[in-house]
Amino acid sequence: MRRVAFIYEDALSQHELRSDHPMRPVRLRYTYDLLREYGAFDHPQAVLLDPRLATEGELGWLHTPEYIAAVKALGSGLTNVDGTRFGFSGAGDNPVYPNMFEVAALSTGGSLLAAEAVANGDVGAAFNISGGLHHAAPGHASGFCVFNDPALAIHYFLNKGMRVVYVDIDAHHGDGVQEAFYTDDRVLTISVHESGQYLFPGTGAVIEMGVGTGRGYSVNLPLFPYTGDDDYIEGFGQVVPPLIRAFNPDVLVAQLGIDSYHRDPLTHLQMTTEGYIEVVRQLIELGLPLLALGGGGYDVNAVARAWTLVYGMLLDVEWPNILPPGFARKHGVGHLRDETSPEGPEELKVDIRRHLEATVGEIRQQIFPIHGLK
Repeated sequence: MRRVAFIYEDALSQHELRSDHPMRPVRLRYTYDLLREYGAFDHPQAVLLDPRLATEGELGWLHTPEYIAAVKALGSGLTNVDGTRFGFSGAGDNPVYPNMFEVAALSTGGSLLAAEAVANGDVGAAFNISGGLHHAAPGHASGFCVFNDPALAIHYFLNKGMRVVYVDIDAHHGDGVQEAFYTDDRVLTISVHESGQYLFPGTGAVIEMGVGTGRGYSVNLPLFPYTGDDDYIEGFGQVVPPLIRAFNPDVLVAQLGIDSYHRDPLTHLQMTTEGYIEVVRQLIELGLPLLALGGGGYDVNAVARAWTLVYGMLLDVEWPNILPPGFARKHGVGHLRDETSPEGPEELKVDIRRHLEATVGEIRQQIFPIHGLK
């Protein structure tokens, strides 16, 4: 059996972006606590690792020196830097908070540590739940993201001479990662997300296919609002596994945001824990070395349950569905898995289906032939 790393320490979950900010880092602690109550870290194949700080040199694989310096200055309280030049604003998606550089560098370093363990063969898979911050750009913050750890982890694998497939199932399009490798045929990026016509960041249409040698290596499967388990799983299965097999990568980087969840306050998809873990199962069953990252998810109880299920699948363990008493009392939920599925708006079911069929058809027509698929 392969060993499976889990990267966490409390320093990742103790800060606050803003009192009313939807990104609540405490969700990471909730996930760790739930796994600990299930005894996950006593499993013989489990490896619990402390993250490390990413170096400025590593951050510079993607981010500009000016931006890195600005993050350090702003997070240390200096007022002579105009944060708005770098995507920061007090009332916006990316407020400045104390020790911002250290927290962001620790999360990013966790992803790089995990990438090292996977690339070196120390583990078959690694899960950094604090990672997956896929919106950050080279010179500015975006969408709650300061440093783009998925892109930096991909750079690490490329530096090792590896072909990389990146799959992003966050409800928001993985725009920062797509942009970082838009001209590069060594990286296949696939993002499955709520359509940018209805949700931030407004990108991620099928037509965004890459340019130059990278044409056909940026793949987007945008979904209609209120898409639920069945349609999501069908579309995913028709597009993602065939393209990955055709690309024949050395490693899989998976951003496993759970803001597709039907009770998530920021999005409109209608996934349950069952649909979510079925999609993750399809990725695991590809049998590739795997770097799994967190990402979006703003219903903190759903985050903890979903990512606990993911780590169980990586360990090939099925946790009891009755939640441990301590977690259940604290969070007011009784079961690990969803017991019911939401009923989406009846009047949208035809539109959801038509959109899925048209989108999958366009991907098959425009992108599949580039990879030798019909």
